[in-house]
Amino acid sequence: MSDHKVLAGARVVLPTGIVENGRVIVDGGRIAGSAPEGAPVLDLAGHWLVPGFVDMHNHGGGGASFTSGTVDEVLKGVHTHRLHGTTTVVASFVTGDMDFLTARAGLLSELAEQGEIAGLHFEGPFISPCRKGAHDETLLRDPHPADVRKLIDAARGRAKMVTLATELPGGIDSVRLLAEHGVIAAVGHTDASYEQTVEAIDAGATVATHLYNAMPGLGHRAPGPIAALLEDERITVELINDGTHLHPAALELAFHHAGAERVALITDAMDAAGFGDGRYMLGPLEVEVKDSVARLVEGGSIAGSTLTLDRAFKRAATVDRLPVESVVQAISANPARLLGVYDRVGSLEPGKDADIVVLDDAFDVKGVMRKGEWIVAPQGVAARVPQNA
Repeated sequence: MSDHKVLAGARVVLPTGIVENGRVIVDGGRIAGSAPEGAPVLDLAGHWLVPGFVDMHNHGGGGASFTSGTVDEVLKGVHTHRLHGTTTVVASFVTGDMDFLTARAGLLSELAEQGEIAGLHFEGPFISPCRKGAHDETLLRDPHPADVRKLIDAARGRAKMVTLATELPGGIDSVRLLAEHGVIAAVGHTDASYEQTVEAIDAGATVATHLYNAMPGLGHRAPGPIAALLEDERITVELINDGTHLHPAALELAFHHAGAERVALITDAMDAAGFGDGRYMLGPLEVEVKDSVARLVEGGSIAGSTLTLDRAFKRAATVDRLPVESVVQAISANPARLLGVYDRVGSLEPGKDADIVVLDDAFDVKGVMRKGEWIVAPQGVAARVPQNA
């Protein structure tokens, strides 16, 4: 019996552009190029079909922390984001001591091997005390290559990214080490100058961790890291588009200078994403979430976000008025390429996993499919079997 499904009548966003009244054919867990006669058709007129979102920087959700939660709690957090369209997620850790982080890396690498997460991201402990944000300063350390190597070894080939303040002792050598091992070296939580940032890029850094946040501002005499990261074609800049972390003009500036092909929309989400206001722990630090904004109880620093990528998508398409194709590129294709999984996810092309998000005209999620299975089934749309079935 055929396992084909035809999603028809929607505006389909492909790498080549938007197809009006298009269709996507699903065969089992993958996107197919054709369907047999009589395959059931789901009429999605008035909707958008876009590839599943890919979040390369995410600390948790649904009340669960990727840094400290049990395996079941981590899976709960992953599922929470899937309900909002994120079909591929990297688990990010905040700063902890080395023994703790190596143990967590070993535990979560098993989930990566099972395909539940796309890999691991170490945001700390190799960051600047001057730009620590919501990280415990007592646990920070310089990025000596031997310590960086311990973490990537503990991840058993599943480390995808390490955020570094590359101006610290050992920073440049650690960037080279990461590049040699196929792990993204990301410049972030940094107090680097423009010149120091250029040196890091030349050494192999390829990502800016949440551009603008936790780094010196753009200055006309001391341009700092922002100018270096925006101007270099080798860098992809992460942006947290929740209306709190960035002014719309800052987002526009990044898209203008980097272009949609060098932007990755991320959540930097913590436990409260998809869960609600209240008190939470981010690593060893207590966080209060009020009106969906997360801040440290002590000091008041912004502590990650409560963002989900469907909200980031909607804001980009409506408030920021970015072309839908550009939003899809930044929220799916670009992070998939960076993570080395674009052969499987990040676009609606035959042969790839059937990771699909259905959006209505207001860019609200109406359906989420992962590997051919509905996580959120579209409601109020017509399914039909052609008469010649």
